[in-house]
Amino acid sequence: MKLFLLCFHFFFSFTFSLSSDGLALLSLKSAVDQSGDGVFSDWNGGDSYPCGWSGISCANISGVPEPRVVGIALAGKSLRGYIPSELGTLRYLRRLNLHDNDFYGVVPVQLFNATALHSIYLHRNNLSGPFPASVCTIPRLQNLDLSDNSFSGSIPNDVKKCKQIQRLILARNKFSGEIPAGVWSELDNIIQLDLSANDFKGSIPEDIGELHTLSGTLNLSFNHLSGRIPNSLGKLSATVNFDLRNNDLIGEIPQTGTFSNQGPTAFLGNKNLCGLPLRKSCTGSDRGSGSNSSSREDEPRNSSKGLSPGLIILISAADVAGVALVGLVIVYVYWKKKDDDNVCSCIGKRRFDNEDENRKENACTLLPCMNNLKNEEDGDEGEVEVDGGGKGEGELVTIDKGFRIELDELLKASAYVLGKSALGIVYKVVLGNGIPVAVRRLGEGGEERYKEFVAEVQVIGKVKHPNIVRLRAYYWAHDEKLLISDFISNGNLGNALRGRNGQPSSNLSWSTRLRIAKGIARGLSYLHEFSPRKFVHGDIKPTNILLDNDLQPYISDFGLNRLISITGNNPSTGGFMGGALPYYVMKSSHKENKTNNRLSLDNGRGGNNYKAPEARVPGCRPTQKWDVYSLGVVLLELLTGKSTESSPTSASSSASVEVSDLVRWVRNGFDQESPLSEMVDPSLLQEVRAKKEVLAVFHVALACTEGDPEVRPRMKTVFENLEKIGR
Repeated sequence: MKLFLLCFHFFFSFTFSLSSDGLALLSLKSAVDQSGDGVFSDWNGGDSYPCGWSGISCANISGVPEPRVVGIALAGKSLRGYIPSELGTLRYLRRLNLHDNDFYGVVPVQLFNATALHSIYLHRNNLSGPFPASVCTIPRLQNLDLSDNSFSGSIPNDVKKCKQIQRLILARNKFSGEIPAGVWSELDNIIQLDLSANDFKGSIPEDIGELHTLSGTLNLSFNHLSGRIPNSLGKLSATVNFDLRNNDLIGEIPQTGTFSNQGPTAFLGNKNLCGLPLRKSCTGSDRGSGSNSSSREDEPRNSSKGLSPGLIILISAADVAGVALVGLVIVYVYWKKKDDDNVCSCIGKRRFDNEDENRKENACTLLPCMNNLKNEEDGDEGEVEVDGGGKGEGELVTIDKGFRIELDELLKASAYVLGKSALGIVYKVVLGNGIPVAVRRLGEGGEERYKEFVAEVQVIGKVKHPNIVRLRAYYWAHDEKLLISDFISNGNLGNALRGRNGQPSSNLSWSTRLRIAKGIARGLSYLHEFSPRKFVHGDIKPTNILLDNDLQPYISDFGLNRLISITGNNPSTGGFMGGALPYYVMKSSHKENKTNNRLSLDNGRGGNNYKAPEARVPGCRPTQKWDVYSLGVVLLELLTGKSTESSPTSASSSASVEVSDLVRWVRNGFDQESPLSEMVDPSLLQEVRAKKEVLAVFHVALACTEGDPEVRPRMKTVFENLEKIGR
């Protein structure tokens, strides 16, 4: 009897020494059938409070004598079990993060008695049952992510009661029925809506167009939605991207408002859609004019009976105009050729590394030839006629009409090594007028591809933007190929962030970092949207962002990869327009250059962390979304001060192939709602006013680094979002 009383006393004191919050958490431990090693090892019922337990965070609440549980963060812990109803007794619980586990069964209604909740992350589990309508009784709920589970049934109209919801993510479940109408106008704070990869049918509700706070992507893809796309979606913010892929939508795509910002990928997989931006024109039946098909079939037969007199006159006038135009072209070509015969040839047949003084005296310099060039703003501005035959030995050609350089001047100038790599050398060359230029030495091959090289150089030379390094001239000889571009004097962003010795640097204020971010996005937006072609850079990273003395950013090495592939160096990043040759910017003296001929190789170590996941697949065709992802990683470096190689996480090698450690670390921090001070560069913590701006840039960066390229925003949208910050 004494032994029984002793055991009862021990059990009573053991259990009731723990707070009520701790007892509720022990129910979660009991509900888990299987867990990862050591997940609950410190969940001790003998403690007074659970605040020291793994994954549990507490806070002191005003008027409450003891600390209370405010957060549960057990994401990705290999937990298998059910969600206990006792968690609903955690009165002050704000964040519930149980995603990336194997919880099964239904979500208990009692869970939503925890009315302080504002974030519920249950994605990537095996939960089932209907949409938990009671969740909308939580007054301050902002984030609800139930994606990648097995929820089924329809979405109830009660979803309109989620007045404070900002992110509603229900993707990749088994929801069915129609998307409810008349509820979306009630959601005044929503910024993300993802209903993709379910079994929704019927039409897209008109009132989705009233989600005026929506930003990012409206994702309704991979469902069975039918009917026409409502014009009301055009009222959404210009920053919204549509993803309506793989449905059964029909008719002409509206062309108003936000629709004008969408690319063709937003509408793919809808075989009965037509109109811009798809390459499928709309017939009368596609537009749905309401007339029957037989009346349309009669129209071409009636129109073929004869041509009206007015149409005959119009055709005749067009013929005359065409003949006159051909005549003008012939006259232009004749006089242009005659003029060219009277202009000196600007091709000096000399080697870059072997000068002959007698030949220098007789050579035709570039200066008089440039005075004869056409003074055109567009077209062949500053271009020099080149000899045919694909040889072009000893040829120095200026691309920019405002840039003057003579071959003699280039050959005599002192050259200082800026950087070396396995693919080439970069020199700083100071011209006779004191202006420095950067000269990049390419491979020695490619003679048979001379015309291809010239065509690519001329296209690159036409790219003119204040945030892109300008290509000014090129030199072509049998065994020497050079590119001459602007010299940017203050190193690169990588050095500015981490110093030349790789250690963190606190020299960049927040306002400077924000200005740099905007400048990079502005330059890339120009390349993607407004340049002569819709370009892809392909290798955006801090070492390819150069800075001038005012810390203005310049995107470097655009178009280089293609040129290197032509000259025979075969860079590993492929032969598309835009890859970059990485190089270190180093202090170097002329004396050092004479005595040290070792190549300082940058084999792209760590550069892979800036590439989008799909860009690492061999043979994958480059897209502009590659650059969006890379910019997102650069933004995270500006925010955190950490490089992709030094982010504090121990990711496995297999996982790091999919996403860089820095991206994963930041995403985990936001999932667990870590304090901003734990993620942001410590040197920025003193700038208290920057907190809101820093958070806004974090959201832009996370959108850019989405794993699915279709979900990432366009570069134009990224730039517009950054421009709004700090105004």
